[in-house]
Amino acid sequence: MKPLENDLFLKACRREPTERTPIWLMRQAGRYLPSYQALRQRYDFLTLCRTPELAAEVTLQPVEQLDVDAAILFSDILVVPEAMGLTVRIEDGLGPQIEHPVRTAADVARLVIPDPHEKLGYVLEAVRATLERLRGRVPLIGFAGAPWTLLAYMVEGSGTGDFRRARVFVREAPDVAHALLEKIAHAVARFLRAQIEAGVHAVQLFDTWAGLLDPDSFAEFALAGVRCVIRELKAAGCDDVPILLFSRGTAAWTETLAETGADVLSLDWTCDLARARRQVGDRVALQGNLDPIALLASPDIVVREARRVLARFGPGSGHIFNLGHGVLPETPVENVRRLVDTVKRESPKYHVEDREEPRLD
Repeated sequence: MKPLENDLFLKACRREPTERTPIWLMRQAGRYLPSYQALRQRYDFLTLCRTPELAAEVTLQPVEQLDVDAAILFSDILVVPEAMGLTVRIEDGLGPQIEHPVRTAADVARLVIPDPHEKLGYVLEAVRATLERLRGRVPLIGFAGAPWTLLAYMVEGSGTGDFRRARVFVREAPDVAHALLEKIAHAVARFLRAQIEAGVHAVQLFDTWAGLLDPDSFAEFALAGVRCVIRELKAAGCDDVPILLFSRGTAAWTETLAETGADVLSLDWTCDLARARRQVGDRVALQGNLDPIALLASPDIVVREARRVLARFGPGSGHIFNLGHGVLPETPVENVRRLVDTVKRESPKYHVEDREEPRLD
């Protein structure tokens, strides 16, 4: 594999010194970019995901247009439930729709733990196609949905916002829920391992709906699922590839999440970044956590809020600038460019000691 021209993101993941704070954005490839909108006029969402050359093209758009420090593969978390045997549709205006959601032990028994090379080969081809086009400019991040978040969709049948059916399900049928969670965790771990073998430089787990759970359910289902995936990846010898964990709405669990084995915690915008840094110390790097809404404000506000996030983390390494969730579809592209430029311009002063030569006296 060609050496990376820009490895700031990977250095920050490992809490190594960097000359500035690296930046990439969740959902940086997507609906706010005119170039993506042009493709969507010709292809539906799942066609983009399932066609390696198209997925690679979308993945590279923000790298080429915004000069971010990492690319994240264009795909969707629901490719795993589909590979396990469910029928998934993405409908404009409605979002994901799953035919015949999982509701019983028999439903769980029918699901398979797929061979990612057989069932998800198009994603792995997209990884290889993207790496070929990146030519070592920046690292490529692979990803998957965390087990609880995937369970929530698989039981609910759609993205409802509160996932009440899934939350009732884990209470009424905990044994069935655990069996489902175990299958999902094995499937996710195999999928991420396959992405790593295909060449991604890091992987991120998205537990978008973990914050809906009460503390006991969070520990029993969300936390347990994440730990299972990370444990399997480490056991498979993937220690040299950073694992990022995004668990939304779980600021109260920051210290516990730092003990999952993840190398980086990606924080949502409700977290106090300074407090989180004090809590985790040097155990993990931190990613985040600008409120995506800030990018809908005036350019001056974007600059002010970017500076605020940098100041909250403070001096030193181990910070990756990102949003507290994904870029919103109505975000002005110029505001995203302003954000990237601001972080690159303003963050070096927080890394002065990282650039100093060691003293000999």
